[in-house]
Amino acid sequence: MLPLGDPVGTGLVASLARPGGNVTGLTLMATGIAAKRLELLKEAVPSLSRVLVLSYLVDPIAAPQLKELESAAGSLGIKLLVHDIQTPSDLPAAFDAGVKDGAQGLLTTAESIFVTERKQVIELGAQHRLPGMYPYRLMVDAGGLMAYDSYTGKLLARTATYVDKILKGANPSDLPVEQPTRLELIVNVKTAKALGISIPTSLLAQADDVIE
Repeated sequence: MLPLGDPVGTGLVASLARPGGNVTGLTLMATGIAAKRLELLKEAVPSLSRVLVLSYLVDPIAAPQLKELESAAGSLGIKLLVHDIQTPSDLPAAFDAGVKDGAQGLLTTAESIFVTERKQVIELGAQHRLPGMYPYRLMVDAGGLMAYDSYTGKLLARTATYVDKILKGANPSDLPVEQPTRLELIVNVKTAKALGISIPTSLLAQADDVIE
C-alpha cells in the first residue's frame, strides 16, 4: 500500500509490526504528529487561544488525531472548535461558525477531502484571516501558512522497496508497516505577511523550507 492514514484503525492490517495478511507498506501517521501541528501553530501565533479544527469524522483516521489534539490543547491554553466536514459544501458554514465563536487560527486533520478541497479551504482561511496549519505541503503551496508533512514524496518512493521485496519472495505478513521517520515543516512567509503575522525567528530556523 502507498502511504495511508491509519491501516490498523481501518482494519487493513492487524498491527504495524506484524501486518498478518496480504497487505503491507507505509503509513502517513505516527503518534504525536497531530499534537505537534497544534504546538507549531501556537508557536507561530503565541496569542492563539481558540482554533477552528476541520475534520472529516466519517474517516476512521480522524478520531485518533482529534484525541491527540484534545490532549495537547489544554496544556497549550487552546480551546478547539471542532467542525465535522461531511461534504465540501459544509466548509463555508464551518468557517462562519468558527469565526463567530472566536477562532483565531485554523487546523485541519489529515483526511484527503482537505487536500482535494485545498483551494476552497485556503481561500476561506484567507477571507477570514485565520493562520492555518495543515498536514500536507500541497496546502502551503496553494497559499496556506504552514504545514507539518510526513515527507510524503519520500514515503511514496519507498513503496517501491516493498514491491521489490515481495517480488523477490518476501511474505507481506512478515514486512512491518513503515511509519514516517522524518517530517518537514514548511512556512509560507508571503502568507504570513498578508495575514499581518510575524513568524518568530526561532520557528523559521526549524523550517525545512520557507516560501517567500
